[in-house]
Amino acid sequence: MKIGVNTLIWTAGFGEEHIPLLPQIKEHGFDLVEIARFSWDGFPTAKIASALRDNGLGVSVCTAFTSPVNFCNAEAANRAKAVDFIKQSIDNVAGLGGTVLCGPMHCAVGALVGRRRNADEWNWLVDGLRAVAPHAAAAGVTLAVEPLNRFETYVLNTAKDSAKLCDEVGSPAVGLLYDTFHANIEEKSQSEAIATCARHIRHVHSCENDRGTPGSGHVEWVAVADALRAANYGGAWVIESFGFAIPEIAAAACIWRDIESSPDRIAWDGIEFLKQL
Repeated sequence: MKIGVNTLIWTAGFGEEHIPLLPQIKEHGFDLVEIARFSWDGFPTAKIASALRDNGLGVSVCTAFTSPVNFCNAEAANRAKAVDFIKQSIDNVAGLGGTVLCGPMHCAVGALVGRRRNADEWNWLVDGLRAVAPHAAAAGVTLAVEPLNRFETYVLNTAKDSAKLCDEVGSPAVGLLYDTFHANIEEKSQSEAIATCARHIRHVHSCENDRGTPGSGHVEWVAVADALRAANYGGAWVIESFGFAIPEIAAAACIWRDIESSPDRIAWDGIEFLKQL
């Protein structure tokens, strides 16, 4: 199993100026870096791909929709733009040499409408993922769709619904991202949640219950590890947390305090815990 770290710890939009982070990430023992981007305008794909090779790092990519462009929007034109955006994201993943595109590829993060999702929104989501699945398969990229907790989305929250979504999409190019932070809020048991959706798990985010360093809180880490082993999961464990002083990240993830002494500590201490686990 490979251990990675998400660049949202340091920046909301990884670019050429962040390449000096890569040797630090490698030096601390990570196998891969997860590059976070929410727009591909001006992204130097080839230059960053070269830097990843130079540092011996694998790569995955995470992204998210920004309102109103998403698969669940009532306007067909916005749903079409969402399909185009995911296809563009897939192309950049392949250009970087990666095979996984992950994130909440359903609705915009934080878009809450005061009700449950409706049948139209569910069907639009299934249709959107079906529309991008052939493009992903042709590029050798797997989509790992991330359920979020109820305070960040109303569309997709649980392992059970996420497995249902993948079953309805019906493509091997579309699977799930399992995130310990969101599951800690939404699931009664992490091990049972993993068993429920195990056949579709393609990526894992490792984050503590308070968004802090893995191993420092009350996430059921041993149960998570045992359940993933039982499921023969062989993908990446990626530490995902967020920089405390990045305004757009703080607003989206509702981070209003310093969770640890520094964001770096989440990465550098977190990997030591995951290695032991």
